[in-house]
Amino acid sequence: MTTKPCAGDVWLADLGYAAKTRPVLVLAAPEDSDARALFIVAPLTSQLRGLRGEVALGKVRWLPKPSAVNVQGLASVGGRILQRRLGTLPRDRVEEVKQTLRDLLEL
Repeated sequence: MTTKPCAGDVWLADLGYAAKTRPVLVLAAPEDSDARALFIVAPLTSQLRGLRGEVALGKVRWLPKPSAVNVQGLASVGGRILQRRLGTLPRDRVEEVKQTLRDLLEL
């Protein structure tokens, strides 16, 4: 990786054969003191359904299609699957994703 992924960044990630390579939103990056060097990510999708757990982003200039963050697809991943940074979401959009996650988990 050329730069360190940070919360709010969208990276292209290899999520394995079934999930394919797709953009993911980094929600949390590991700290040096963490027991495991895992990133918490949520995949982006262009299959917009308007369902609970989906945060529409519209057409972001560095994505080929209108997309949404699928917070129901939350995952912990090692940094090696993060291939390249695509861009960064505005802070208010990241907060909307976090609020959707809190609502989904009833936190």
